[in-house]
Amino acid sequence: MFIKPSYAQGLNTGISGEFSLFIPLLIIFFIMYFLVIRPQRLQLKKHRERIDAIRRGDHVVTAGGLIGRVTRVYTDIGELEIEIADGVRVRVIRSTLSNIRMKEDNT
Repeated sequence: MFIKPSYAQGLNTGISGEFSLFIPLLIIFFIMYFLVIRPQRLQLKKHRERIDAIRRGDHVVTAGGLIGRVTRVYTDIGELEIEIADGVRVRVIRSTLSNIRMKEDNT
């Protein structure tokens, strides 16, 4: 009555109008995946590979801040023995390592 018929026809959006609301969300998701999630996964994978490749003589830093040299590797229980000072050895869990400096990195 007060609305002209031409304006009333424009209000019917249909399925394509509802789907177009999700397109920006999908674009944001893909951008976040490639800028945040994917690089973080690759970094975590590389860190796990370095932890699995630890051998005697490597220098490591734990999440607690201990810095030491690996003196023994317990592969069956997932622990390492590191020497933090002359004659001072502690056992740490592999998953607590935050930085690994391999022998060839120590120049």
